Amino acid sequence: MTNKFQFSIAPEKLWQAINPWTFYQQGAQFGFINIDLGQTPHPEIEQAVLDEVGSYGRQLGRIGDALEVILNHVKLEGLSQAEQDALTVLRGQLAAIRQVKHHVRTSG
Repeated sequence: MTNKFQFSIAPEKLWQAINPWTFYQQGAQFGFINIDLGQTPHPEIEQAVLDEVGSYGRQLGRIGDALEVILNHVKLEGLSQAEQDALTVLRGQLAAIRQVKHHVRTSG
């Protein structure tokens, strides 16, 4: 009487999609980690935007740049302390992003 015990920690599919923006559509799994980038009613539109316009990071960067321009030209008197704090945090993050970009561009 042979008692077979099988145990595997490898994923069921032994392939990996390289494009990080499309692999979630294929049900990719990396070891014990599942990555879900969310649901969208029109994934073909999101993919086209990523391919033709820019990555989420690039889009957010441009929005941040434009928002900083607006913040520099709009009168901000009368804001509550919480609103002022929110803008201060945002300005700090935008400055940190500029520093990272500068560092990467000058050290590469």
